[in-house]
Amino acid sequence: MGDQARLFKASNMNTTQTEALLAAYQHFFPTGVIGSYIKGELQAGSGADISLINPATGDLFVTYKDAGTEIAIQACEAGLAGQKTWAALSHAERGRLMQEAGRVLRANIEHIAQLESISAGKPIRDCRGEALRVAEMFEYYGGWTDKLYGNVIPVPSGHLNYTRREPMGVVLQITPWNAPLFTCGWQIAPAICMGNAVLLKPSELTPLSSLVVAKLIEQAGIPKGVVNILVGYGHTIGQAALSQPAIKKVVFVGSPATGRKIAAAAATRGIPCVLELGGKSANIVFEDADLDRACVGAQSAIFGSAGQSCVAGSRLLIQRSIYDRFVQMVAEGASKIRLGEPSSPDTEIGPIQNATQFNHVNNMIERGLKEGAQIVGDTQVAADQKKGFFVRPTVLKNVTNSMDVARTEIFGPVVVAIPFDTEDDAVNIANDSDFGLAGAVWTKDTGRGFRVASQVKAGTFWINMYKVINVASPFGGYDASGYGRSSGVDALAEYTQVKSVWVETAANPAQPFGHAPTSR
Repeated sequence: MGDQARLFKASNMNTTQTEALLAAYQHFFPTGVIGSYIKGELQAGSGADISLINPATGDLFVTYKDAGTEIAIQACEAGLAGQKTWAALSHAERGRLMQEAGRVLRANIEHIAQLESISAGKPIRDCRGEALRVAEMFEYYGGWTDKLYGNVIPVPSGHLNYTRREPMGVVLQITPWNAPLFTCGWQIAPAICMGNAVLLKPSELTPLSSLVVAKLIEQAGIPKGVVNILVGYGHTIGQAALSQPAIKKVVFVGSPATGRKIAAAAATRGIPCVLELGGKSANIVFEDADLDRACVGAQSAIFGSAGQSCVAGSRLLIQRSIYDRFVQMVAEGASKIRLGEPSSPDTEIGPIQNATQFNHVNNMIERGLKEGAQIVGDTQVAADQKKGFFVRPTVLKNVTNSMDVARTEIFGPVVVAIPFDTEDDAVNIANDSDFGLAGAVWTKDTGRGFRVASQVKAGTFWINMYKVINVASPFGGYDASGYGRSSGVDALAEYTQVKSVWVETAANPAQPFGHAPTSR
């Protein structure tokens, strides 16, 4: 079984959960070793110990080693070789292999979902849906490999001038712990669609599903080295990878503070980046809305995934005439949401993923109460982390937009209810934020819905709905929520560079300046 696999059993008091995680992981990696996945092989790390904790119990799952700098160099070498092989295939062949990757992923959805649910603490029914979405990502981009064209430009000189879209080369992608499986597919698929190779560094807290995705797409025929997974800390293996000359672009999904550091490091090297950062999205409810639908939408917007979603509707803006009534509706609905063990099919909300985030959520609730907010209904949190990192859905009322709970991303199942009076008032409050990732409006007035959608500064906006995204639609933020787009056709532009090619067509080209051409 190997030392790493034995460590699963030796290091955890909750044997049932540990054995379930081991079984789910060993379905794909029989040795049970956790390490970086480089050119089709697992490479054990040599750095500091990293602990994976069961979010539902607070117990230790397993300890593995942080990857060293040498592994970052190996990964870049593998990426360079893999990218050369991958880019040499025809566009159509790359598309066929990506479609096959989608089929292989579909055949393993249940096993992938079980692994993600246990290791990340996400409800199993959510993980099944996310595993299906990842398969769809490879299928969708598999259809784009031979459909993004260059242009022929009618330049006035009469030359033939055309453009080519060429791959960047090797791209570094850094993904977060809140949706490790989903963001893995979301980033890898468009990058390899355009002929790039990927070094993906998932959060050190949730690396397992990313390792599995890399292995399965290789089983589909995508060459080894095209996708490599770096397992370890951002300040060690992530930083080491970013410093390598082979890396031509970096994509980061995570907190604004870390995103700024990533952008600064990329700028030092003179390479571009895409940042998909946090949000404090405004979910606006007018008095003429279908309040029952809006209430369900408001709960889904913030309490789904235990609020650990960058697009969560964490600011609930409610027209003053219905404020008290609607706040009570949301709180009553929230009290009925089922928290529980992630593997249970009845669980609607699982735990916060890790202790650091658990403490942050609780501290933010306490800060809100000190600022004058009030909890609606009965909110209970786990006082003992050994019982898991569970936080009940929490509704805070009597909140103003100047309070810290209305301006800081909480990233937990906590919604702040803010009253407004007029349409202009709602738009102004929504835009009074450092963030601009998402938002929504609920109203029966069609014109108002379009007006508000056009005026709120956000990369994604919904009218009479919330939290629906699709790989075919562009996704990204404004302002502190980042820049660049990570899905849809727009993402393909992020993973290509444009080359302008000039062809002489004249039978007797004129000599510039009356003498033979010279090089510039």
